[in-house]
Amino acid sequence: MLPGYSKELEQQMQELYRRLSAKNKRQYAAIEALKLSYGGISYIAKLFGCSRDTVRAGIKELGQEDERPGPRNRKAGGGRKSALTRHE
Repeated sequence: MLPGYSKELEQQMQELYRRLSAKNKRQYAAIEALKLSYGGISYIAKLFGCSRDTVRAGIKELGQEDERPGPRNRKAGGGRKSALTRHE
């Protein structure tokens, strides 16, 4: 039997997926794929419009410890420097 959710639940899942950051999208897709049996990765990738490699990357990330504590999505130090810093 192929995995699957009802159309209503699929729409709710897709709405949530669209609101997440890239890392959270990968991990959410991975969790949903792991809930399902054979064919889960392909089903979730098709449902969310991402690649199976993206889902697999999310599965790999779930097994790793988060490197950055705190609420930031990116490492500090990137981006444009302030005008005061550049002209000193």
